[in-house]
Amino acid sequence: MADSVYKVIELVGTSTKGWEDAAKNAVEKAGESLKNLRIAEIVKLDVTVEDGGFRYRARVALSFKVQ
Repeated sequence: MADSVYKVIELVGTSTKGWEDAAKNAVEKAGESLKNLRIAEIVKLDVTVEDGGFRYRARVALSFKVQ
């Protein structure tokens, strides 16, 4: 088996529905332009209060295989 190299980037996804949806949004958006996504790790979760509602944010470390 050949050795591999992976790059890790950090993204912040947002949602008004919840943290899971925020993380999913970050990974799905990254998948539109990055290939070979491997692992998504939730680094931090927080929420902001905006106009009486909540905006959930998920900081995600995402790795992908370098070709």
